[in-house]
Amino acid sequence: MAEITKDMTIGEILRTKPDVAPILMEAGMHCPGCPSAQGESLEEAAMLHGMDIDALMDKIAALA
Repeated sequence: MAEITKDMTIGEILRTKPDVAPILMEAGMHCPGCPSAQGESLEEAAMLHGMDIDALMDKIAALA
């Protein structure tokens, strides 16, 4: 399975690893239904939502 990076768009992440969706939802990022998910990187979304990208990446990495 492909590695998830903070530079990937949220849409790419959800297509690659759909089980990331609950982590995003729990963090307050309702990305699966958001049109911005197709063009916004995970890092950009985290910044817009005031989240620590490294902490979010740690949670995603824990799914592996």
